Amino acid sequence: MPATIATIAEIAATLGEAARRFDIDLLASCDSTNAVLLARAEAGAPSGTVVIAAEQTAGRGRRGRSWFASRGDSLAFSLLWRFAPGTAPAGLSLAIGVAVARALKKIGAGETALKWPNDILKDGRKLGGILVELLPGAPHAAVIGIGINLQLPAGMPADVRAASAALCAAGEGADENALYAALLGELLATLEQFAAAGFAALRPEWLARHAMQDVAVLLTSDFGAPRAGICRGVDVDGALLLEADGRSERILSGEVSLRPA
Repeated sequence: MPATIATIAEIAATLGEAARRFDIDLLASCDSTNAVLLARAEAGAPSGTVVIAAEQTAGRGRRGRSWFASRGDSLAFSLLWRFAPGTAPAGLSLAIGVAVARALKKIGAGETALKWPNDILKDGRKLGGILVELLPGAPHAAVIGIGINLQLPAGMPADVRAASAALCAAGEGADENALYAALLGELLATLEQFAAAGFAALRPEWLARHAMQDVAVLLTSDFGAPRAGICRGVDVDGALLLEADGRSERILSGEVSLRPA
């Protein structure tokens, strides 16, 4: 099908009543939607502010990696959400993964899997990623960045391409308005659920989509030797559970890389 380019009016129309919960800004290009929204959040932007970019020139992923988001090939947006002061954000990036998976299924994109702490997988390859950044001095305010591959960009390095998936087959387009509306609608429902009951309420659904449940894995980081073990899922705080040498270890830091052993 031909691609349908996102417009604020069409996204709002598709969202219906839920559109009142969002203040959407659509940019032709920016360095990073998270960077733009963090600055706006520090200046007092309200909860529900959304920044969408048709193109990101310096998109950021986890651990300082780049996120490729060229025009027409990717969905790239960030959402500011302010929880009640004192709300613990533990497991928030995992909760967002559930919301994205729900939205993709809703629009007919099929089932997707989740990989700790922030990857969306399709057929075992990375379809999208999530980057949650807390506002300095206000840990109950979160900027939630989401990137999803519509097509694999021509300039994507070969090694990244081999590990990546796209939502659309080559030559097909996507209805971006329907995608953004589905994503924002599910984010709204999931964030309200998270605010009321934390990640514990979403944990069973996350585990049902977990790509590495009970799989032998290798955990690597920039600060220590690799560790091998069996991935036993996550706890109610979103910490990874690694079974090694007869004991279970909670991995809290997202500054690690998890892959099959």
